[in-house]
Amino acid sequence: MRRRRWTVGRVASLAVLVAFIAVTIFPFLWMVRTAFTPSADLFTDTLSPVPKRPTLANFERVLGLSTVEEAQAAGGSGARMNFLLYLRNSVIYTAVTVAGQVFSCAMAGYALTRLRFRGRGLVFGTFMAGLMVPPIFTLLPNFALVKDLGLLNTFGGLVAPSLLMTPFTIFFLRQFFLSIPTEVEEAAVLDGAGRWAVFWRVVLPMSRGPLLTISLTLAVWTWKDFLWPLLVAPDEGTRVLTAALSVFLQQSPNSRPDWTGLMAAATLTVVPVLVLLVVFGRRLVDSINFSGGK
Repeated sequence: MRRRRWTVGRVASLAVLVAFIAVTIFPFLWMVRTAFTPSADLFTDTLSPVPKRPTLANFERVLGLSTVEEAQAAGGSGARMNFLLYLRNSVIYTAVTVAGQVFSCAMAGYALTRLRFRGRGLVFGTFMAGLMVPPIFTLLPNFALVKDLGLLNTFGGLVAPSLLMTPFTIFFLRQFFLSIPTEVEEAAVLDGAGRWAVFWRVVLPMSRGPLLTISLTLAVWTWKDFLWPLLVAPDEGTRVLTAALSVFLQQSPNSRPDWTGLMAAATLTVVPVLVLLVVFGRRLVDSINFSGGK
């Protein structure tokens, strides 16, 4: 195998790539470093890449494993959060949103690809126009509608605006369905399969790669969603992790925020997403290869 030569352009491209990666992961690494730093050392031990006296006290008080007195003795603010409850709420919010949206958008994308009906182009154009509407413009109308329906502080109100569709998901899946040869579906029809059977038994199995890709993307977007859950579900029983971080910061009784506790909570919040990517990363590659991706 012939080895590629190290040209000036290749070295420059690699240097730019390394720089972008460093800029991207540095905030995450500093968050983890702060999470393991004692509160007393936060403003004195600022140059070391790792804390000189690493501690788990910040994680213990976030998880409710220490008393208020122990947390304050360790330099914390005494603020606590019901992490397991908020984790459960975030999992429910993310799982229901992703499952409902992917399934509904897959049906819509397939219908816009294969079914012939009057106004199909207009319907698709309307969905595409929705991509140009900033989400902040729909925040207040959605909030007013959820409030009028009596769904505040419920999981139904949380998932209502994005449960059935988003324009990007429909566009993403439709573009892939267009690449599936119609001969495959025609063969299934000749074998006696109806339209639903073709979609469920032929199209969806061939679309595992795109479906898994969009599912992971939606899971990350939903997991880190902050403003909508904060407005619609501020109560303890439906509060998600992102909103809980804000409440934890506001509960600090001291003059300065509890940054070490906040970073410990943020680190724990990121862990489920990392686990999701690690577990399904390989399956994503395999699924793309199965579906014919290059």
